[in-house]
Amino acid sequence: MRTWTATTTVEAPPEAVLEVLTDPGACARWAPVDFDVDGAGEGRLVAGSRPHVRGRLAGVEVGFDVEVLEADDGRLALRAAGPVALDVAYELEPAGGGSEVRASVGVRPGRGLRGRLLAEATSALLSAGALNQALSRIGRECAALT
Repeated sequence: MRTWTATTTVEAPPEAVLEVLTDPGACARWAPVDFDVDGAGEGRLVAGSRPHVRGRLAGVEVGFDVEVLEADDGRLALRAAGPVALDVAYELEPAGGGSEVRASVGVRPGRGLRGRLLAEATSALLSAGALNQALSRIGRECAALT
């Protein structure tokens, strides 16, 4: 498994950042790829939530079953299973008047040629700075709340 990490400081307290991270509508705005959350009207992501997301990756329609492992105490952790497996974590710490946000995304190839190709496409996207861009968007989402 390959893992990418990024860190930034956001001018919002950890509680506000976690609010943005667990709002399915906000997630669709800051995520590095466009996607829709099935059943997005069901409220915030909480530990035990199992939303299904659909989107396009490398021009291919894909779907993921997401399991939210943690969504409190300054941490969001989830696992997404689809043609590629993703282990995602956001850790939040108070920093000055805001928060330090540390993000990590682990990518494991799925089965077969399609899974390997989509894992490579995902890796290329992350290598090109998609995680840093997502953190910048999270900061803008937090700023819009205040």
